[in-house]
Amino acid sequence: MTPQSAHGTRAPAPEDAKAQLRASIRKDRLHRSERRNAELAEKLRDLVLDIPAVAQASCVSIYASRPHEPGTLPLISALHVRGVTVLIPRLGDGLQRGWSTYHGADDLIERAPGRPPEPSGEFLPSEALADADVVVVPALAADALGTRLGQGGGWYDRALELARPEAPVIALTFTAEFHGPGESLLPREDHDLPVTMVVTPEGVTPVPA
Repeated sequence: MTPQSAHGTRAPAPEDAKAQLRASIRKDRLHRSERRNAELAEKLRDLVLDIPAVAQASCVSIYASRPHEPGTLPLISALHVRGVTVLIPRLGDGLQRGWSTYHGADDLIERAPGRPPEPSGEFLPSEALADADVVVVPALAADALGTRLGQGGGWYDRALELARPEAPVIALTFTAEFHGPGESLLPREDHDLPVTMVVTPEGVTPVPA
């Protein structure tokens, strides 16, 4: 049954509420300039690199950001310079989902318009995520209980089932997209896997276990 709000009207079903949020957030993100996105990406890089689990990691999985997403390219480069193995999502033959290892900025290729850039090296199966000591995931929004609003395809929810249970899952989002303690919670469904930490350009928020 669809829950009712405090005013007696029916609250939207979780999938409908998510669709509304996604549309609103995507629209808002378009107003942020390329220069501002670059500045925020550097802030995110510095905050994530200071997280102890990241500082100790030998392998990190991280998404390659598209325009208007929380930027990851400075973070990917910094991890690579440290000698960390960086796994980036990769689309294989027959739309098979997997990973590839990052070997440098020149290696990232946009294979289709609107798709995230991907490394061009060896395609690794989805199970390769188990090698990651830390997993950094994109988010359109996140809340203080670890709920992450993704793009709607469910790819990361399925992928995270193959991550090591002890590997922290870190969601990157912009400050206005984080619903902190005391704020409204995001809609959540049974298949939504929580994150263990949320990083915005303003700081790091661990999610209570």
